[in-house]
Amino acid sequence: MKKKTYGYIRVSTIAQHDDRQRLAMEEFGVEEQFLFADKQSGKDFDRPAYQALLGQIGAGDTSVVKSLDRLGRNYDEVLEQWRIITKEKGAFIVILDSTFPSKKYV
Repeated sequence: MKKKTYGYIRVSTIAQHDDRQRLAMEEFGVEEQFLFADKQSGKDFDRPAYQALLGQIGAGDTSVVKSLDRLGRNYDEVLEQWRIITKEKGAFIVILDSTFPSKKYV
């Protein structure tokens, strides 16, 4: 079976626009049919589109997120979801806007 690339988009409120995240997904090559988008807080992972993504993603697939804070806001829960996606599901995660602290902060 062909491996798929899924995109996950989240904005915190209905009034916010997800245009920049959608454009980033398109530029990365994520097809519209494989995009999952929520318009709600990232305080927990009880989000319909995110749960649908978890139901679809499988071994060898890739999940793309614009930035880590779009996945979630709670560090411990983000780590748990990262574990679920990579270890339980066997999928990969790509964070498009990943930055790492300079040596000054390490």
